[in-house]
Amino acid sequence: MFKTRVMENLPRVREAIEAAAIKVGRDPSEVTLVAITKAHPVEALEAALSAGLRDLGENRVEEMERKVGLLGRDAATWHMVGHVQSRKAKQVAGLADLVHSVDTLKLARRISGFALEQGTPVPVLVQANLSSEETKSGFSKETVLDGLHKILELGGLEVRGLMTMAPFVEDEAVLRRVFTDLRRIHEDAGKLPGYRGRELSMGMTNDFELAVEEGSTMVRIGTALFGERPR
Repeated sequence: MFKTRVMENLPRVREAIEAAAIKVGRDPSEVTLVAITKAHPVEALEAALSAGLRDLGENRVEEMERKVGLLGRDAATWHMVGHVQSRKAKQVAGLADLVHSVDTLKLARRISGFALEQGTPVPVLVQANLSSEETKSGFSKETVLDGLHKILELGGLEVRGLMTMAPFVEDEAVLRRVFTDLRRIHEDAGKLPGYRGRELSMGMTNDFELAVEEGSTMVRIGTALFGERPR
């Protein structure tokens, strides 16, 4: 079932990414497709891997731990895209190849401490909440640069860029504004000492084409590849 779905859906998603990139004069190869496999069975991950997708995203630390245990750490590049409680920082530091959701200074400090203990830097993105939604975590538009500056001073972290989630609305102007704001913050962050981030993780199934037009380098796609998640 999942193999058929991915074989049918992946070409459409790739074509949409390519069209959005070309529309604004970007190279489509600059955009990484992260297949969001949260809540799906391991068969969905196997289907993604057989189709050539190597970047897999999970939302919960326990679920990532189980799936990494089943498939192996080297089977994929593992992305943690969901909120991480600070008490689970040690687990995520040892599991994820990229943590998209560093949303507080407290979490950054915890991951930094474990990274220094294990002697291996942990690649991270700093999450910004640019829609001011209470249900979303992350640094606000006003505090993200200050938070990023403090995170850059920590050891053990490799800050690769920024991440955001747009509100789940159909208003293109609202979506585009969130993505444009993150791109501009990323440009301003270039003036911070030690910031060499290149990644902008923004865009999901309902808005990834707009995100690519506004500079996204990583789109996080689940439903458009695998169908609705099981309840």
